[in-house]
Amino acid sequence: MANIRSQIKRNRQNEKRRLRNKQVRSELKTRTRRVREAIQSGDSESIEAALRSAGKAYDKAAAKGVIHKNKAANAKSRLAKQVTRETT
Repeated sequence: MANIRSQIKRNRQNEKRRLRNKQVRSELKTRTRRVREAIQSGDSESIEAALRSAGKAYDKAAAKGVIHKNKAANAKSRLAKQVTRETT
């Protein structure tokens, strides 16, 4: 346990940020799963909506610094590729 006041505060801040980042990463996984489920269901409207929603979530996470922007781009690309492969 830290004795220095500034370090105690820093630990509190880090814990808050860790929990917030964990929540964002969990939401990314959920959105990705919804895209895959929509692909399996075969409904083109739900696929498009899920893909748009996932893309927005990845962009937002990258903008906030939770994930790297290249990781977001790669994930969005992979999802889009899965959609086009399964719908054609």
